[in-house]
This record gives sequence, C-alpha cells and structure tokens, in this order.
Amino acid sequence: MTAATPIIAPPPFPLAQRMSRVKASAVREILKVAERPDVLSFAGGLPAPELFPVEAIAQAHAEVFAEEGRAALQYSTTEGYGPLREWICSHLGSQGQHATTDQVLITSGSQQGIDLVAKVMLDPGDVVVVENPSYLAALQTFSGYEVSYSVVGSDRDGMRVDELEALLHTVGRKPKLIYLVPNFQNPKGTTLSLERRHALVRFAQRHRILILEDNPYGELRFRGEHLPSLASLDTEGVVVTLGTFSKTLAPGLRIGWAVGPREIIRALTVVKQSADLHTATVAQRATARLLSSFDYNANLGKLRAVYGDRCQVMLASLEKHMPEGTRWTEPDGGMFLWVELPRGMSADALFPLALEKRVAFVPGASFFASEPRTEFMRLNFSNRPPELIEEGMRRLGAVIATARS
Repeated sequence: MTAATPIIAPPPFPLAQRMSRVKASAVREILKVAERPDVLSFAGGLPAPELFPVEAIAQAHAEVFAEEGRAALQYSTTEGYGPLREWICSHLGSQGQHATTDQVLITSGSQQGIDLVAKVMLDPGDVVVVENPSYLAALQTFSGYEVSYSVVGSDRDGMRVDELEALLHTVGRKPKLIYLVPNFQNPKGTTLSLERRHALVRFAQRHRILILEDNPYGELRFRGEHLPSLASLDTEGVVVTLGTFSKTLAPGLRIGWAVGPREIIRALTVVKQSADLHTATVAQRATARLLSSFDYNANLGKLRAVYGDRCQVMLASLEKHMPEGTRWTEPDGGMFLWVELPRGMSADALFPLALEKRVAFVPGASFFASEPRTEFMRLNFSNRPPELIEEGMRRLGAVIATARS
C-alpha cells in the first residue's frame, strides 16, 4: 500500500470541469490504511478522545431535550443561535477581538467557513495567496473554485510576509484573498510572529485585500505568550476570522464560526442558506447550554497541559531516535510538527516501509500549492499517549535509518 491516491473508476456521468482540479484528500486516503488497530498512526489531525467532556456534553443535550426540545428540533435562523453567538463575541472580546453578534455566523465546522468565503469571494482565475506548505483541505476548497495560487515561503516565524510586495509585481494582478493559519499552523506547527502580524494587516489594508485568518488551534498554546489575532489588529475591515469548537470541545459537534465585517458576514449567510439552511440546531443549543455552566477555561488548561507534554515527548523521542540529517519544527501549541528527512529521501517512498513496521505519518507533498516537495512529513502528537509516541518514533527512526542506508 502506498500513500498515492488510489485509482477510482470514472463516474457514469460527466462531472463539472472544476472537478479536475479537486483532488482527494491525501490525509483521508491514508487514514483508511493507517488507522488499523495494529498501526501506531500519527497521520490524522485528531484531538485526544479521552479528553472530550463527554458527560458534560451529554448532560447539555439532555437538558435541551427536556426543556426546549421542540424548539431545538425545529428549523432555525441561518445566522445561528443567538446565545451561542453572544458567547463567542464575549469570549473573543476577552482576547482583544471585539465583534457584535451581527458580525458572527455559526458554521458547520470551520471547514465550511473556508468554503463559504471562497464561494463569496472567488471567481475562476482569481489569485489566492497561500504559504508553502499550507493546510491541505483549504487548498482542496480553493481549487474547486478554479483559482490560481501565488505562493510565498514560510519559516519558523510563519508566512514570509516580506515577500508579498514583490509578489504583487511578479503576478501582475492583485490577489483576491490571503489565506493562512497564523497559530500552530497545519502542517508545520509554526506561528506567525507579532511583527509579521502587524506587517500583514498593514499590507492588506494598503492594497485592500481580504485576509482569511483560519484559527482552529489558537487556544491550544502550551508554551510562550498569547499573540493577538489578525482581526484584533485590523481597524479597516480586511480580516475574516474562522474559529471552531472541534479542537477545544469535540469535532463531532461540528460547530464553528466566522467573524468579520458585516457586509461579508451577510454575504456568507446568504450562500450558507443555499448550502445547508443552518447549522444543526440541537448541537448549537446544547453547546450554548454547556458553555453557560461548563468551565471552558479549565478544559482548555487540561488540553494545553496534556498536549504540551505529548509534544515534548515527541520532540525528545525524535532527538533520541532520528538519524543524522533529520530536522523538525518545535511548536508552541497546536497538534502537529513537521519533519524534514535527510537529504535525498522521499516521504512518499518511505510511507509503505513505515506501514510494514506498523507506524504511519502523512507525507508532506500534498500540502504544497506549487511544486510538491517529497522530503517532508507531518506528525500529529495530540492523539497518542506518551508511551506510544516514544514507541512510534522508535519505529519511525528505524525505518528512516534503514531506508537511508
């Protein structure tokens, strides 16, 4: 079994031309083989299920059905449940990002937010700026709208914002959108520095380009100081921020949000009406009820402590077991780190060898919007306990050493 997308029989009817640009998720295809019980998988972008507040979520749903069941089972407004939007505004305000409820749209996970923004903002041929590498599912979404990519580099401080001005002259036309994950980026785990945050917002304001700030991991910082969101630095309405409870409560709730200028949120609301009418009402009401009594900050503290410990175990294990010439990022939060293999090695070629030793990762080539690079892999540290992380890195290090020799 390889990491390549499997060959699938052609559909019985001709598909839209745009589908030729949409590729199956390499991560999802890999998970089909990597999530076997006998495989130590570090491939999925999975939170730790043992940390889901199952009892509290169950109690919130029970209360909703007992006290407001008929309303919870009825159609609702596209914008989302009012008390939930109010909580989001209050919570963001405590972090310096101020918004009113008419600037908040509840989405079915933050992934839907990416799709709605693309649908509202992008025409075929429009230019989207992304960093290399970038979040795979965002690249999938944008490709479906037949865009062109302008790629800037990234380093340990995130997107190379200093390359943006030169990019304008190289491309010859103004980008329509800048997309990035500023905190503990997927796949690298790196964070955009404060200096670059200010510079990026100034650039977008100067050229009137919308920034899509995708922030699913921002509250999972286990080391260092909190950095302000791009939206909190914006005074001219050039930032739309996406957030989610998938990483802080449970992904099965499918509750996310988009926050931004009123005219953009109104447009997103209109296109969401044609997508799913509204996000599941029961889940919205249960989440709002949960947050009214649940100690959300204490839950975040637990997640940060556990993920910080697991990240440190993975970093120490990489140091112990990886052969010379292997390098990796050192995240301050989130769920991922990024490994560069010794010179001349390919993660795609390594994947089936790793599966034979019952360990799995995600090859990095699919995360590149431009020419794929095969010498990288993504590892998820949040989903395995420390002893299995140590064993997994031992297996992986042995596979790399054997393949290298």
